[in-house]
Amino acid sequence: MSGGTGPEWLSQEVKTGTTIIAVEYNGGVVLGSDSRVSAGATVVNRVMNKLSPLHDKIYCALSGSAADAQTIAEIVNYQLDVHSTEIGEDPQVRSAATLVRNISYKYKEELSAHLIVAGWDRRDGGQVFATLNGLLTRQPFAIGGSGSSYVYGFVDAEYRRGMSKEESQKFVVNTLSLAMNRDGSSGGVAYIVAIDEHSTEERVILGNELPTFFDQ
Repeated sequence: MSGGTGPEWLSQEVKTGTTIIAVEYNGGVVLGSDSRVSAGATVVNRVMNKLSPLHDKIYCALSGSAADAQTIAEIVNYQLDVHSTEIGEDPQVRSAATLVRNISYKYKEELSAHLIVAGWDRRDGGQVFATLNGLLTRQPFAIGGSGSSYVYGFVDAEYRRGMSKEESQKFVVNTLSLAMNRDGSSGGVAYIVAIDEHSTEERVILGNELPTFFDQ
């Protein structure tokens, strides 16, 4: 308790010490995230889905302040719906990423959030964009959150261009499992979304179903 105002964790900003990842494959993209939300040293939500839809075939992975990241995703989701209606077709992934980038940059002093935007469109197929403080860059894969620092070596060694959907899903799940094992702020279950021309598939992998490695 602090100053009679209630438990200290109630006054702390809720942030997602997290691990997020997105990867392009031959025909689409796969996104993944852990599910733990913490406020300081306290876990306040064990099963938050940090993969938020921006449109039918465009998702974003959230990290940073949970409230800030969710607010950006909701604003962009609304703006994309309006944009899609105006042009009479589904929006491009780059358009979604640009909207996220613009909001993140405009309010960079007020917001603490990093979103990875990924999806599929008819013009450019599967795409992954990193957006951070005005940055907008397309990458074959992107990782973020506190858990990412533990797995850079793994993803650099294991990623291959032209992977299949199944290989990309395995790559994402292995990356999340390693990060969740090493990073105390990441954990819970793994959320996975695979997007291609024909479908958007969401999966949840429970903690006891995640792959294990030699030190586990």
